[in-house]
Amino acid sequence: MKYFTLLITLFFINFTQKTDKLTGRYNYLIEEDNAYIQKDKITFKDSIFAFDNKYLPKGKISYGSKIVLDNFINTDLVISIPKDQIEKDTIPFFMHDKQSSASNYLDEVVGKGKLVRIK
Repeated sequence: MKYFTLLITLFFINFTQKTDKLTGRYNYLIEEDNAYIQKDKITFKDSIFAFDNKYLPKGKISYGSKIVLDNFINTDLVISIPKDQIEKDTIPFFMHDKQSSASNYLDEVVGKGKLVRIK
């Protein structure tokens, strides 16, 4: 009986765990002149992402205090996402330029947008 109880407990723990990783498909929207314009669709799988546009390269996802998408459209553009936002269906993000004159390029925002989950 105690093994049965242990098995059920582990089963429920497995279902209640939250994931800290981006997964699924999203529409990628950029803010331009106070309006959001859809650019493409993105598919996230663990530590990589890929655009539906086959000509754009795959990118890497780094998980830390902020989620950072590297190699986004070009090698100098980086996207950061606050970690507490990834559970939502609409995720705001900020764009940063690696060639920025700031000492830490993540401190200087050059653009922003949203990721909207495709259901």
